[in-house]
Parts: sequence; C-alpha cells; structure tokens
Amino acid sequence: MKGLFTAYRVLAIVVGVLLAVCSLVALPLKYLATEGTSLQQFGSDLSVLWVVHGWIFMIYVVVAFFLSRKAGWSYGFTIVALVAGLVPLLIFWVERQVVHKLKVENPDLEPVA
Repeated sequence: MKGLFTAYRVLAIVVGVLLAVCSLVALPLKYLATEGTSLQQFGSDLSVLWVVHGWIFMIYVVVAFFLSRKAGWSYGFTIVALVAGLVPLLIFWVERQVVHKLKVENPDLEPVA
C-alpha cells in the first residue's frame, strides 16, 4: 500500500497545481485580458494545460479509487477524494485529510511531511 499511497500523494499535488494554474491564471487571462494583448495570448497558450490536467486527473481517479478500496474508506470519503481534483485548491485539503487518516490507521506508512 505504500507505493499506492506515494503515487496518490504525487498525483494529488500535480493535479492540484495544474488545476490552480489553469483556473486561476490561464482562464482569467484568456477571457478577461484585452483581446489581442500578449497577456491574452499567454492565457490562450496556457490553456493546453487543461488537457494535461484531464489526463493526469484520470490517472489520479484510478489510483485514489484503488487506495480507497485498499484502505477501506467510506463511500462518502471516497467520493470526496475522487472529485477533489475538479474544484480548485480543494485537492490540497483533501490530500492532507487522506495523509492524516492513513497515518492514524496505518502508523507503519510514516508519510513524508
């Protein structure tokens, strides 16, 4: 389970960073910056990160699901963990909750802070 746990943590951080950059930087620049400016073009260029986020998010969902089954999470906690990558910044809070929950239930994991 340690490998699954490590994969989950890495994927959660990557998905969270990509979603934050896409929704808090690329999206506003693309649609709110003045048409034709370099800022608007930069936001448009960053929009490719949505595709990257989508692919990595699918891998995250699979890993989080397997981790949830292995750890015996409730259905509610599993659903929150699975959809956390769709709400900007929520995934960082959920990742901390997962680390705390697994650390309490499996002291031998000793997750890295």
